[in-house]
Amino acid sequence: MPHDHHDHDHLSPSGHPYRQDNDEPLTYWQLMEISVRELMIEKGKFSAPEINQQIDLMDSRSPADGATVVARAWMDPDFKKRLLENGASAAEELDFEIGPMHLVVVENTPKIHNLIVCTLCSCYPRNLLGLPPDWYKTKEYRSRAVKEPRTVLTEFGVSLPESTVVRVHDSTADMRYLVLPLRPESTAEMSEVELRKLVSRDSMIGTGVIQEI
Repeated sequence: MPHDHHDHDHLSPSGHPYRQDNDEPLTYWQLMEISVRELMIEKGKFSAPEINQQIDLMDSRSPADGATVVARAWMDPDFKKRLLENGASAAEELDFEIGPMHLVVVENTPKIHNLIVCTLCSCYPRNLLGLPPDWYKTKEYRSRAVKEPRTVLTEFGVSLPESTVVRVHDSTADMRYLVLPLRPESTAEMSEVELRKLVSRDSMIGTGVIQEI
């Protein structure tokens, strides 16, 4: 007798759908990470709880952290100057740990628009923005952002005047970029807390802009 397989046929005793086992073979880099991690624990360089603590810390980071830095730069010209001179040092003033990574902050202006990419892999300012979006890691974005940045920006809904210069910045393992978006003129009376809510992840990568309100 034929049997139709529907979703409700694949339920656990608790009534929830079964989840497919993640039993794919480990990649070279996954094996390398496990080996190095276990070796460092065995050598006493750090403990498993310390590793978990760092993972939790990284997972807690989000674009809201970057938005805090951007809003402060909009409100405080002196902080903005320090941010553009040394992004990591300025961010640490707001208690965001950047570490040894060199953070370069590039400013959007009415004449210049900056776009961030990592052509080799997925280098990204995770310390301020959290995990990168999936599209940022795709080969298509990594190649096209360099070859045809205006077309890519248009597909993200960003239409720039022909007179605006588009600068593409290629991140590396030890150098990350963050875009300081152009502040809308209509936000002159807004508080720093209000400004934070306007700053999106994409605007700090360059694939988005902040609209006038």
